[in-house]
Amino acid sequence: MDNGYFGKLRAASAKRDSLLCIGLDPEPRVIGAGVNTAVEFCRNVIDMTSDLACCYKPNSAFWEQYGPGGWEGLATVRGFVPPDVPVLLDCKRADVPNTMAAYASAVFDAMHFDAATVHAYHGADSIAVFADHTARGVYVVCHTSNRGRADLQHLQCGQQPLFMAVAELAMRCDRTGNVGLVMGATAPQEIALVRERFPKQPFLLPEIGRQGGEVEATVRAAFTGDPASCLIAVAGAIIYADDPGTAALSWRNRIRAATEQAEPKSA
Repeated sequence: MDNGYFGKLRAASAKRDSLLCIGLDPEPRVIGAGVNTAVEFCRNVIDMTSDLACCYKPNSAFWEQYGPGGWEGLATVRGFVPPDVPVLLDCKRADVPNTMAAYASAVFDAMHFDAATVHAYHGADSIAVFADHTARGVYVVCHTSNRGRADLQHLQCGQQPLFMAVAELAMRCDRTGNVGLVMGATAPQEIALVRERFPKQPFLLPEIGRQGGEVEATVRAAFTGDPASCLIAVAGAIIYADDPGTAALSWRNRIRAATEQAEPKSA
């Protein structure tokens, strides 16, 4: 839907010439204790980077750790983001459909996020509950960056690995063009495999920077020419930099240079 989340993402990307998504994941051991500290920390990051980021991605766990006040703090931070920039809640929800309906209502109706991440283990009817919010974006976790991913994600499912079956499942749920995939950036070979099978699907690509993902390899594997095809998420390397604005500019430019050097896959 051009008037939904992905349309908003593409417009923000074009305005800022950016594929950079900034994670808003405050760690008390780094910034100091207290939700108010986290809120002000993230407000400063947003103020210094909102002309460079085409999306922000708070991970709910980093706010839930503060207790009830964490959700209030998260709502406050969400309000600091300029209205033309989408905000994606990285919450990785998964459950049976009626519970997913409550999760979706919390994320989209109560908290007003533009998109969210979900897991696929419960199947198509579970994913569909989120995807039925057609003005919102849904990223299904497909292949992750942690070493333990092989425990399940690389098991054979028929003639293909399980992560490819998850991608197929997610695409079956994509009735209105609002479903994408989470592909961890430390595994560019798997990103390329999924991109070859699904040339039009948007990818969210976390784990760039401190987690070890490499921008150039990730862009080569994922970018199709569509800004939504290659949303690069960077968190700690920007938000904990001495100057988040300068760090964000460097990452934005590095990603842009990588897209210029890549040969876009046909979208």
